[in-house]
Amino acid sequence: MQKYDYAGMKVLVMGLGLNGGGLESARYLAARGVELTVTDLRDETQLASSIEKLTDLPIRYVLGRHDMDDFRNADFVVKNPGVRTDSPYLKAAKRIETDISLFLAAFPQQKPRISAVTGTKGKSSTSSALHWVLCDANRLESRKTYLGGNIRVSPLSFIDDLEEGDDVVLELSSWQLGDLRGKNTLKPRAALLTPIMRDHLDSYGSMDLYIADKRLIYENQDENDVIVAEDDEWGRSFHHQSRGRPLLYSKMPLKEAVEGGWISGSEGPGLARYHGRIVEIVPEQPLVPGIHQKQNLLAAALALLDLGLEPDFIRDSLERFPGIEHRLEFFHETCGIRFYNDSAATIPEAAAAAIMAFNKPPVLVAGGTDKDLDFSPLAQAASGAKALILIAGTGTEKLKVLLDRGGIKYRGPFDSLEKVVNAALLEAVPGDTVVLSPGCTSFGMFLNEFDRGLKWKEAVRDYS
Repeated sequence: MQKYDYAGMKVLVMGLGLNGGGLESARYLAARGVELTVTDLRDETQLASSIEKLTDLPIRYVLGRHDMDDFRNADFVVKNPGVRTDSPYLKAAKRIETDISLFLAAFPQQKPRISAVTGTKGKSSTSSALHWVLCDANRLESRKTYLGGNIRVSPLSFIDDLEEGDDVVLELSSWQLGDLRGKNTLKPRAALLTPIMRDHLDSYGSMDLYIADKRLIYENQDENDVIVAEDDEWGRSFHHQSRGRPLLYSKMPLKEAVEGGWISGSEGPGLARYHGRIVEIVPEQPLVPGIHQKQNLLAAALALLDLGLEPDFIRDSLERFPGIEHRLEFFHETCGIRFYNDSAATIPEAAAAAIMAFNKPPVLVAGGTDKDLDFSPLAQAASGAKALILIAGTGTEKLKVLLDRGGIKYRGPFDSLEKVVNAALLEAVPGDTVVLSPGCTSFGMFLNEFDRGLKWKEAVRDYS
């Protein structure tokens, strides 16, 4: 792999953080001879765990504040994807990079095979399923497979281990894609777009601006690549714009001669029409329940078909796919009651889908902070839950108005997970399922959705 030469440059990493991107950027650049400064509005105590991992590298820290001169004097700034591009500090920068753009720039000639996944919901499940099957396939041929991006693993963490012929799966948020605008470095062999829903409108202001960043995933594709998207208005617009070969996925059978896949009934397998023949590529009963999970697996399976894997191999591998943490994750059972963690369900539609994922109505734990979303999909679906337990937050207050209007009963809102677990156990009996699927963002009571999921699991286990 070609090593891009940064030696002697002045570089500023904006946002060290605790989840890998800033830390790995700092490690990667410091090891390549740059004059490195790391700045973060959090202080040394809050960032201690990240700083400890960089003690062997020559890094200057500016913590608890930002210094405008650091931004003006840097040859380039590496930003965290969560930092808004209209930041006055970034406006002072000569050039802006991210850990994703550094990764993509590192091998302009001989690249690994890249598959990229974006969308609103299902990104992590789809990218993880894709990675799972590629690991199975590549293990037989002594090739390696890596997963990184928005899934809390910076691709810079494995960049030095990459060899020609390896596979890389990148999960990319709209912000990570937006940060690549104009760089022309992302050209995925397979681009997958999971279902599009209203999200992040508090930051973007409109769906058109949100979707414009999503579209960057296929901007540089050509006829040698494939684009997999849903058979809906958004998906068809993606296929129309992309130069890649189109494959559609749907919960319903596709029209004759349309290549792609569909779910054969709510309890059936996932089928594909590919090169004129119909094959089974998703098992009838994956380990994670629900038709939405089957749809995620179907999108991954279609990409895998185009990457050259055999249908039977794909289906058999997906049958063993265990799912991922914080996405309808089964983690505990006590007194015949099964507990699930779906903390990554941060929009109302995702929580509504969790209710429908189970054969028997679950006890649903929902609520949290609002991000300018419409809660009617969750309010409408809530009647399908056995009981509803609410976590306190601004989003919960909006949801309560709709629930009261519809005559739907609930317990809470509660300001601690201990109280939530107690309320859930008052509703559940042996044979029931209790699922945390908030439909809201996590800020307020929690650091992020991952912190929320971990604390939910801890509270359940401590109580029982």
